[in-house]
Parts: sequence; structure tokens; C-alpha cells
Amino acid sequence: MPEELTILADIELEATLRFGSRRMTLRDVLAQQAGDVVELDRHDSQPIDLLIGNRIVARGQVVVANGNFALRVTEVAAPQMRLESIACQP
Repeated sequence: MPEELTILADIELEATLRFGSRRMTLRDVLAQQAGDVVELDRHDSQPIDLLIGNRIVARGQVVVANGNFALRVTEVAAPQMRLESIACQP
């Protein structure tokens, strides 16, 4: 890690896992009931995205660790891309 970033190293960031997405009509959203299945645009064999600041910083496979969902990282974005994920947005 570059020395000038050391001061920021302990800042906590919100991490999100993205399994996929789907466009839905308002009608479909309002008609949802318990037990309905919403199919996403990603195949179950494709890696899951790890996002920071709405940017992909890594990808991997969903696993369970200590009873919680977790991500086993299989791909990591270039350092510059990871830094850009925490840049202040106007």
C-alpha cells in the first residue's frame, strides 16, 4: 500500500455482493407474494460481484463461513480500479 494511503487504511467501507439483476414492471413488483421466484440475469456458475461504492472490486464464489454467507475471492480488480471505488462522488 502506498505510504500516502496508510492514514486511510482503517476507514470502514460498505461492501455489497451482487448476484444479478432483473428489470421488472411495477405490476410485477406489486403482485409479488411469498414463495414467488424472481429469476436473475446471471447463471449459477458465474462469479458473484463484490462492490464498493457501486464499483466491482472483486468477484468470487458464495460460501458459508461461521454460519454466514461469505465470498471466496477468485478475481481481483486492478489496484487503480479498487482505489477509484472509494473516490468521492460529486
